[in-house]
Amino acid sequence: GLDHCYPASAFPLFQQIRQEHLVLSEYSRDTKPQRHHFPLRNRIIAGISKAICVIEAKERSGSLITAQLAMENGREVFAVPGEMISDQSKGCHHLIQDGAKCTISVSDILQELAFF
Repeated sequence: GLDHCYPASAFPLFQQIRQEHLVLSEYSRDTKPQRHHFPLRNRIIAGISKAICVIEAKERSGSLITAQLAMENGREVFAVPGEMISDQSKGCHHLIQDGAKCTISVSDILQELAFF
């Protein structure tokens, strides 16, 4: 809900976004964060974004859920490769194998979005 910031450490950013930008939620203001809400939230993020860039992701992560939803909805998906033996990189490597654009600099994204 719009009255709850998660994680609590992000409260200053949450306040700034509430004051200067837009905060969306499908839930009533007093709804507390629950684990099963995050994949549903990721669906909204994927739907309103032109592109998603995953910098680091384990084989199972919310970032991968968002990226998969973005791919299914025709959005551009970028992934930054990492160390081959790192668990934190396995998700990005799988995304690249599944068609995400391998990204090593911000210019890779900007060039691609210029055609979007």
